Order: sequence, then C-alpha cells, then structure tokens
Amino acid sequence: MLNRACLSALLLTLTLVLHAQEPDYPLGPDSQPQEGVPKGTVTKHEWKDSKVFPGTTRDYWVYVPAQYDKSKPACVMVFQDGGGFQDPKGSYRVPVVFDNLIHKKEMPVTIGVFINPGVIPAPRDNAHPRYNRSFEYDTPSDQYVRFLLEEILPEVGKSYNLTNAAAGRAICGASSGGICAFAAAWERPDAFSRVVSFIGSYTNLRGGNDYPTLIRKSEPRAIRVFLQDGKNDLDIYAGSWWVGNNDMAAALKFAGYEHQFVIGEGSHNGKHGGAVLPDALRYVWKGYPNLPAKPTFPNAARDGRPTVMDILLPDEAWQVVSEGHRFTEGPAPDEQGNVYFTDIPNNRIHKVGADGKVTVFAENTGGANGLMFGPDGRLYACQGANKRVVGYDVNTGKEETVAEDIECNDLAVMQDGRMYVTEPGQNRVWLVTPRKNKMLVDTNIARPNGVILTPDQSQLIVADTRGPSAYIFRIEPDGKLSHRQPYFTLHLPDWMPESGADGMTVDDKGRLYVTTRAGLQVFDQAGRVNAIINKPQNAWLANVAFGGKDMDTLYVTCGDKVFKRKTKAKGIMSWKAPVLPEKPRL
Repeated sequence: MLNRACLSALLLTLTLVLHAQEPDYPLGPDSQPQEGVPKGTVTKHEWKDSKVFPGTTRDYWVYVPAQYDKSKPACVMVFQDGGGFQDPKGSYRVPVVFDNLIHKKEMPVTIGVFINPGVIPAPRDNAHPRYNRSFEYDTPSDQYVRFLLEEILPEVGKSYNLTNAAAGRAICGASSGGICAFAAAWERPDAFSRVVSFIGSYTNLRGGNDYPTLIRKSEPRAIRVFLQDGKNDLDIYAGSWWVGNNDMAAALKFAGYEHQFVIGEGSHNGKHGGAVLPDALRYVWKGYPNLPAKPTFPNAARDGRPTVMDILLPDEAWQVVSEGHRFTEGPAPDEQGNVYFTDIPNNRIHKVGADGKVTVFAENTGGANGLMFGPDGRLYACQGANKRVVGYDVNTGKEETVAEDIECNDLAVMQDGRMYVTEPGQNRVWLVTPRKNKMLVDTNIARPNGVILTPDQSQLIVADTRGPSAYIFRIEPDGKLSHRQPYFTLHLPDWMPESGADGMTVDDKGRLYVTTRAGLQVFDQAGRVNAIINKPQNAWLANVAFGGKDMDTLYVTCGDKVFKRKTKAKGIMSWKAPVLPEKPRL
C-alpha cells in the first residue's frame, strides 16, 4: 500500500505528465509578420460614459488596416477581452493575422474593435472594484450588443467609415467572450452575421446553457458560426465546456446552420484558438458581401421531427399591415377573411379588409382591448376602461352591453355563445352566458391575461403575464373550470423577470401560439414548446390570431403596428364547431 508521501509524489508526477502532454499548437505563418505586407495601426482609447452599463470604465483598441479607404464603408469585427486579442505577442495576434489575410484578399478590409470588459471603480482605497466581465459576457440577453450598437460602434464611427450592414460585421471572443459573441449575433442578427467562438462558455454560469435548445426551436437567423474547443476544457459547478460546445455544434447541425466545429486536445487556454484563428476568419468571411444562408432544418424535416419550419414558409417574413397607432391589441378574424384589431389609447377598433385596406370600424370604444367574434356574428369586445363586455353589430356598429363591472382584458367565445373573460387587475377569470349572467370561475392566477379554447372546446387556456406558465382547465358542462395545471411552460431566460405571456391562438393541429417577451412561442398538445417565432419589431408582442380567407396567415399586434405572415399552419375559429386534432405524440 502506498504511504501518503508516495501518493503525493505520484499525483505530482501525473500532474506534470498531463501538463507536458498539453498540445503546443504552434502559430502558423499567417500569425507572423510577413515581409512586404502592409501593416495596419492600433490605437488605444478609453470609454467611461456608458448608459447601458452605467458607471463602468474600460479600455478599447481600434485596428485600422493599411488598405482602409475612408470613402468606402469598411467591415468591422469586434473582439471581447480585447486587450489580449490585440496583443502582437499574445495567443491570437489579431492585427498581424488581419494584415496578412487582408493583403491576400482572404478577408475584406476590416476595422477591428477590441474591447475590454467594464469595471466599476471602488468608492475608496480599501475596497474592490466591481468586475463586470461575467455580467456583461455570460448573461444571455441583448444588453451587451446594445452597448456595442448604441455606444462603442457609433463612437468609433465618428473617426472611421464603418458599415452598418450585418453581412459586413463579425464578432469574436474566447471563453465567456465566446458566448458573448454568439449572444450578440443571436439577439441581433440584423447587426452581426459572423461569429467566432473559442472555448466558449455555453454552460450555466448565467443561463447560457439554454442556447442549444433555443437554436433547435427558434426561427432561423442568417448567421455563420465557428466554434473551437478542447476535449480537456473546464468541467466545474456550471457544467462542462466540452459538453456545452458539443451541444452547440449538435444544435447548429440539427437546424442546418452554416457552422464549423474544430476540436482539439487542449484545456482552457488560447493556444489552439490562436493557431486556428486564420482559418476561422477565412471561414466566417467566406462569401462576403453576401449574408450567410438561413438554415432550413433539413434533417428534422426529413425525419419528421417537429420544428419551427413546420409552421413557417422559408421565403415569408413579417409584413406591416397597419402602423401609426399608439398600442395595438386584440386581432380577431371573421368568416370573410377580415381581421379586426384595437388601438387601446386611441379608443378605436380598426378593420383590415380581405383586400388589405385598413379602415376605422368604431370610435370611442372605452379602451377596447381583446376582441372575438361569436356564433351570432357579433364582434365582442372587452371595454376595460368602461369595465364591461360589449357586442357590436358589424353592419351597423351598434353596441350592446353583455356584462358589467369587469375590468376586462381578453375573451374567448364558445360555439354555444358562452364566453370566458379575464380580469388581470383582480386576478379573475369569469364565465359570461348568452343570458348575460356572469360567474367567477378562477382567482388563482397572478395576472390572467390572454384566454383561448382548445380546438375541441373541452379545455380553457389562460396566460399568466407575470409567471412562467400558461394554465389549462377542463371545462365542465355547467361552464365551471376544474383540474387547473400550469401545463404550458414558457421559455423564460434568466434575465427576464416575467414571461410577458399575453394573447393566444390555436391551429387545427392543436398547437398553441402564445405571445411573450421572448417571441411567439408555439406549444404542441402535450404542453411542450416546439417553436419560437421572432417578434416583428422590438416592442411588446400583445396578441396573435390567424386570419385571411384561408385562415393561414398569422396576424400579430406589436407595439404601434400590426403585422402579418403567411404560414403552413391553419387557424380555427373557436366560436364555430369544435375541431378534434390528431392525438398528440407523447
């Protein structure tokens, strides 16, 4: 048996052997200064006026290639942990690589912006500053990319002519800077289309381990991704870096993204990344000035696995239907293919004709919010400001009060004329009958908002704006609700305090569409998110409905506009005969 001294010596020996086996990955000629290659310039700057990250100070460097012509917009590439990337004697030596590849025309004329993470200085000598690196880099949100787009790039743009086109913008980082680079392009593919990630931290430091799942479920982005990692990378409390990068590569493959995953044997350092940087740059910049292609989920479609492309048409995007409003809500279709919607602050209901023409249907609508047609042909509206539900005759515009003393928000109407109405401010869900009777049926949801029937009209779904779920109830013969469950679990990134679940609709396959802060989330009948469709603009996504002559066009109300998008799916009208979809796959 080994004594303690011998065991310690053996462990030390093994440690030294493992370190000795760490691959060297020498830098190639593209990472060395070459005779006859014009050299760019690097200048150092300081940024301490951030509005996105108030109180932070940081250094940043700007590389300008010798070939830069101020009369032509230059491409731009951003690097996190910029001090290390711009170091001419460091692991990556980006300015040297840029000099060589630009000279050989293997990448476009590109200005490099190298940014260090922010630090909030300590208030006194015997205190630590606040180091913002993990907060800025590991948080899966749009905050850091807004910092780039609203502050750093405009500042650099005062001195240099930078392109605003996504095709001409790339972003790179290592470790937490790597996931930060991916997050920037994922959140704003209209701004960055090319990603280089070395030893990326796709782990649960701050929720970034969700990205592989989101890649599989979300509407495709026009981005190209280069990943690098070593088999001996970190494995700590937040997860395994090696597993996280493999999950990312598998998700990108599943969805059909243009991507490359280069595998090494190293640990958590820049040796391998520095050696492959020239190839990474060639890969992400190939095809410039064209954008990378959007993926089409080819394998999933062939294998019959559900994806967002079961719903979306590849060449169809959101189109503006109506604009110039203050806040739009309540899209509701009629049998002729017309869609009605509300502008709550302006107290109007508008009609989108089958020909696309938008007209005013009603004025002074009492803050009308949710709308829904009924089996009698009337348009029912939640007049929240007037605390009542009314029905409009669509031919005369005359309104009739159906229920009072409900500060109502949204409603769903059954084939027999009964309707369910939500009252968010009082945490209430009501049943209103054709005889104008009302009955309180639930008081247990934090903020009940959108409400919709399942296609077979046997169950009611209620969205909770403040929570992580939408709830489902069984509808009893007398209209009461039973067997309440938080059945539909929404994607809720760590940085989102509330889901923002609002309006809902269903299609003839039994899928549920929920408007949320994260986009339009689509659930199968078993309560699982299969797809996430992008919001048409950066505003509150309030409500959704299928409309048009064939009920195959999604209409959404988003901020001050209404948008539409033709799809492969087909909606139903809950006030007509129940529809029984196929039994769900469990």
